[in-house]
Amino acid sequence: MPDFAGEAEKSRTAKIALRDQLLAARRSLPPKTRASAAAAVQAALQNLVRAQQHTIIAGYVPVGPEPGGPDLPEALAGRLILPVLLPDNDLDWVRYEGPDSLRPGPRGLREPIGPRLGPEAVAQASLLVVPALAVDRSGLRLGRGGGSYDRALARAADAYSVALLHDGEFLPSVPAEPHDRRVRAVITPAEGLNETLDWTK
Repeated sequence: MPDFAGEAEKSRTAKIALRDQLLAARRSLPPKTRASAAAAVQAALQNLVRAQQHTIIAGYVPVGPEPGGPDLPEALAGRLILPVLLPDNDLDWVRYEGPDSLRPGPRGLREPIGPRLGPEAVAQASLLVVPALAVDRSGLRLGRGGGSYDRALARAADAYSVALLHDGEFLPSVPAEPHDRRVRAVITPAEGLNETLDWTK
């Protein structure tokens, strides 16, 4: 009989090791590199928004060395909703009303204030921009382990989903578990937009 429990434990262990490696690499990026990467990622994302003419975009506010830079919401046009982290790691959503509408949230996040739209509001988005530590060529995404964006990706299954990465984070493969969701594309500073190979699985 297959050892499903053993395989799941191996995958979790591999994820932890890869997360640690990727987070350390991000922390080591010089400020100038972070700034130039953020500008390149924002430009590619703006080109995508213009080309596809999305009406509702679900995004997020990058923190620390996350790709896209802290001013990413300002770079997105159209109706933008941003996440609010709930106690169970699920995401509620709020309409973005400009930089003055952001406040400090849990875990160093910056979150919007305003009326809550509910976790299901993300299903209305035609473009879903998500954070990731890595994505593989088939679209499997490695996040930070809370499952927040796996739930959002499941609810917004019809949206064009794109993960923002630094160079070197679009990998041949990443360790995965059954609940992990795929993204349709990634954006990196050097290569811009790359669609993944097998996001429909």
